[in-house]
Order: sequence, then structure tokens, then C-alpha cells
Amino acid sequence: MENRVVITGLGIWSSIGTSLGEVTESLREGRSGIGLDPERRELGYISALTGIVKRPELKGALDRRKRLCLPQQGEYAYMATAEAMRNAGMDEAFLAANEVGIIYGNDSSAAPVIEGIDIIRAKRNTAMVGSGNIFQSMNSTVTMNLSVIFNLRGINLTLSAACASGSHAIGMGYLMIRQGLQKRIVCGGAQEVNLYSVGSFDGLGAFSKRESDPAAASRPFDKDRDGLVPSGGAATVILESYDSAVRRGATILGEVAGYGFSSNGEHISVPNVDGPRRSLLRCLADAGMQPEEIPYVNAHATSTPLGDYNEALAIDEVFGANRPYVASTKSMTGHEMWMAGASEIVYSMLMMEHGFIAPNINFAQGDEATSKLNIPARKVDLAFDRFLSNSFGFGGTNSTLIIKKCK
Repeated sequence: MENRVVITGLGIWSSIGTSLGEVTESLREGRSGIGLDPERRELGYISALTGIVKRPELKGALDRRKRLCLPQQGEYAYMATAEAMRNAGMDEAFLAANEVGIIYGNDSSAAPVIEGIDIIRAKRNTAMVGSGNIFQSMNSTVTMNLSVIFNLRGINLTLSAACASGSHAIGMGYLMIRQGLQKRIVCGGAQEVNLYSVGSFDGLGAFSKRESDPAAASRPFDKDRDGLVPSGGAATVILESYDSAVRRGATILGEVAGYGFSSNGEHISVPNVDGPRRSLLRCLADAGMQPEEIPYVNAHATSTPLGDYNEALAIDEVFGANRPYVASTKSMTGHEMWMAGASEIVYSMLMMEHGFIAPNINFAQGDEATSKLNIPARKVDLAFDRFLSNSFGFGGTNSTLIIKKCK
């Protein structure tokens, strides 16, 4: 017998807020978290636009040794996970008495690697790098740190799938719990926003150059979009078997109804239509739902000309005349990359809880493909009980999730 998989905890640390309450208000108001980082310009970036993410204050929360092992994205992930644990009612005593796993999305840790090499080159002495650097610099840094901090003794795995990492982490957690291999898994995604995190990405010319008005720079689906805005932070989604959640009296926030995935199998960076379309259809089939049952699609749409165009075509092929609302929260946050697939589950769940769809800000006019979609430029007050969320990444990896209210 397969287990139902529910969500019992959410946590967020992002450019539009550092708590569930603050983020809810930002979504409701269509508030942008994008600004300029002048240090990027000094370093030679083509675009200095970025999501502005507050650094957590961890003194008093963690001892010095634990702080030394955490890179920037690990700090964000700690804060998001601590909030999700409180939200789920999982305290130290619960974690000590029950097995909880972790599957978290992360696909880089640039700053510790570069800073460590700089020290070696300057000092000609590897011992000067410090003992914490190795634990900061590995892609698995988030899961290795959080598993120690929170005493997590189940599955311990980092999932690296570019900008679909956070979504696939939730999908993999869902499959493990559904199959009975785990009862509870901390899932999510984290993204660094330091100077070194996206330098090579900037060099591709993929970022928006609309620096005169940062809040208007990220324009998913708009015909005048000129590139994405990098961003980051962390988001945590705690998955649990329905039976476990009911048995301990947890508040059930939602249920994972379906997971779809695919690979484009073509270009390493240029998206296509077929791969996303197959991911959408697989997710709907897994959920046992028809396209007309989905009222809201949280799009991957990053504000790139071709990416948004092809995703619009894929969504239109699947949903056609049903015309669900389709919006991208990246218009406010920028592209949160490794964390995006998890953060957008959090954002969409907050909208579902409070009965509204956040605006796709900066959308003025669609192009040939995006004009086929029902894109809300202003907040929509709507009670809805399910949504579909897309996440796509370099290498052609695609992930789609459907979340619904638990009944």
C-alpha cells in the first residue's frame, strides 16, 4: 500500500522576506526584492542586479564551531529549516526520539572554494585555510550541516539538478515516503548570493541590464523581458506520511498529489517545448488529475526570451482552452536558482492558504507565445485548493509538482 504524503512544515528566507508572515505580505502586495550590488560592477559584472537577501545573525543560535562550517547558503537553509521545524511542531525532543531524513537541493558553493584557493595562493600554506572551509565548499554542505545541527538520522542526501534542484528534492522525498522508506523528510533548496556565485552566468549575458529600475528588471512573460535577475536564499518544506502526521496531531498544510519529471536530451542550456510538456503530463498522470482541474500554475518563467517563450508553448499545449492562471513569482524575487523549486512551493502554498494569487508584476504585454496564457498582472482574490509548479534547469532537467489541500 502506498502512503499519502503531506506537508507539515514550511520555512523561508528570501529577498521578499525572512518569515512566512513577511513573505505572505510581499506576495500580496507584489513587492520586489531586487536591487543593485555595486561590488558586482567593481568586479567586472555586466549586470549588477540581484535579489537582496539579508544575512542571518547566528550568534546565540549556534555555537562557533557550527557557524564556521556553514557557508552563506547554509546559513539561509538553517534559518528556513528552523522556522519549518517550529511550524511542524518538531522540537529537539521529537528529533531525538524519531528518525527524520533530509533531501536538500544545492548545486554550488562558490565563495568558500574561491576564498580557500586565494588563501593558499597568498600564504603558500594550506593550514591557513581553516578547518571549516572543507565543510563549506562541498555541494553537500547544506545537508551535512543541517543533519548535524538538527540531529537528523534518516536519509541524508544533496540533490544537484541546477535550477530544478529544490523541486526534485521535494519530488524525491515524496517518492521515498510514498514507498514507505521514510516517514518524515526535510526537503528544500538553498542558493548563495555572494559575489562569486553567478559570475560565469553573468558572462553569458543572461542577466537583465535594466539597472535604472531594479524593481522592473525581472519581467517573466513580458514581451520586453531582457534576461533574468539572479537571487537566492533558502526554503524548507517538511514532508511526512499522512499516518505519521495524524498520529502525532500535526497540522497538515497540504498534500503532495503528483510529481513529474523529464529530460530534454538536447542542448545543455537552450530549453525546448517537448521536455517540459512531458514533465507536466507525467505529473498530472501521477496525481490522477485532468488539466481542467488545475486553477493555478506557478511557472518556472525566469524572464529570459527563449525560456519563457517555450514554457508558455508547453503550458498552452497541455492546458489549452482551460486557461488556468499562470504567474511567475520570479517577477518579485528574481531567479532563486537552486532554491527556486522549493521556495515557489512555499510561495504558492501561502497563496493557497490565504486565498489569493500574487501578481506577475512587470507584465504589460505578451509576445506571440506568452499572450496565449492567462497571466495576472494584478493580485487575484481566489479560493483554490490545488496548484501545479514547474522548475527547469540546465542540462534539460525538468520537474513538476502538484500540491493540494488535504481532505
